[in-house]
Amino acid sequence: MAENDDIGSSGKAVALEARETAQDGRRYSPSAGRNKAVICEVLAEKLPSRANVLEVASGTGEHGAHFVAAMPELRWTYSDLDEISLASQASWTAYEDFDGRLSGPVALDASSLDWGAVERQDSWDAIFCANMIHIAPFAAVEGLFAGAGRLLSPSGRLVLYGPFARDGDIAESNARFRDSLRQRDPSWGVRDLDRDLLPLAERARLQLVEVVDMPANNNIVIFEKT
Repeated sequence: MAENDDIGSSGKAVALEARETAQDGRRYSPSAGRNKAVICEVLAEKLPSRANVLEVASGTGEHGAHFVAAMPELRWTYSDLDEISLASQASWTAYEDFDGRLSGPVALDASSLDWGAVERQDSWDAIFCANMIHIAPFAAVEGLFAGAGRLLSPSGRLVLYGPFARDGDIAESNARFRDSLRQRDPSWGVRDLDRDLLPLAERARLQLVEVVDMPANNNIVIFEKT
């Protein structure tokens, strides 16, 4: 069954594509299907093999299941805000047998000052967030960085995936995407890494360490806790 999610300015996860739902409840995203392998290659290189990772806005759950299957010592925890995504993530954890290395989901509002069950200071080696910050109010972006600064272990990494502008420069396709997002909701938009995100990183004691070019004018952006 194909479904479209469109929730608006509430800050909940939003799908900009049709998604399929299997009979067992696992959902499938065309974009996750396309990008999960290339993202996995970068994570395998940039994260410790035994990293304990919190994923914020886990969506269908495909990313976490794929990464844990590919990296046999990785531990991954799902989280999200909306019930549709949480149900899919729960179906992935029930379906896959990874000896407890794939866990959750946890209900988490990134814009909140308290992330509930995941509030374990210094316990997360990495926080991963893909394709959220451009389809969420900026308060969720602020909360994501604050939460990473609060909960990452020393030298822990915040890893973002998606489209970005750089100090006012933006790829033509990303500019069109930005404009279409703002038409849907004025609080959305492709974020500027230098102008929007670096000030948040500085406040959270996170240092930009690498920007990796990815297909379709996307990037993986890696911050490290200082």
